[in-house]
Amino acid sequence: MSLLRVNELSKGFGGVLAVADLSFTINAGTIHSIIGPNGAGKTTLFNLITGVYRPTSGRILFDDVDITGKRPYELAALGMSRTFQNLQIFFNMTAVENVMVGAHLHLQPRLLPSLLHLPSVRRRDAACRERCLELIEFVGCGKYRDADAASMPYGALKRLEIARALASQPRLLLLDEPAAGLNATESREIDDVIKRVAAQGVTVVLVEHDMKMVMGLSDHILALDYGRKLAEGTPEEVGKNPDVINAYLGAAN
Repeated sequence: MSLLRVNELSKGFGGVLAVADLSFTINAGTIHSIIGPNGAGKTTLFNLITGVYRPTSGRILFDDVDITGKRPYELAALGMSRTFQNLQIFFNMTAVENVMVGAHLHLQPRLLPSLLHLPSVRRRDAACRERCLELIEFVGCGKYRDADAASMPYGALKRLEIARALASQPRLLLLDEPAAGLNATESREIDDVIKRVAAQGVTVVLVEHDMKMVMGLSDHILALDYGRKLAEGTPEEVGKNPDVINAYLGAAN
């Protein structure tokens, strides 16, 4: 069953098409990777799907609902969450406070009860904190639960971002280069987190340059080049595709 469908999507910046007539489908319960050289349009595609950019043309459907042009907060309410290529961490907060920010959609939106700090609000906040502590444990950052984010190592911060994205209870999680800048041990930790997220039924889409991770994790891979679909299929199919080898993986002389 398809969870996300992209139909003839294009995005132009001046005279440059960063994404051009792109169509693909992401099935629920899968790990779907998007690969391609630098400048292939991967992050632009993420920004279109998550409402950061509005497409020049085309449509995006989430669970058969047309979400083209919807704002990020509207998409979050529908069950879509993401991380970014560059860390987006609140360094003046603790680890658990960062994760609690991601749970704001499920908290009391009314101003007066929050200002009065009523018992119901205190119970709600305590339950939220407990859930967020569980997510911190889930991504392997338990020893940092009450630490200042500014004191955490880079690899742990990447996993903390995933915990914060999960706090919104998404059905679709988009990860933009989750292993960027990590060493081999930290990459394996991210790999393990992604597998456990998918095992809980969350559909995962990732942009990633670590081909070992991509080939080992993915159910389906979409390869882009200059904003256009170069190939798609299983890891084995894409890994053997001569166009992908020439454009991205490198061809032998």
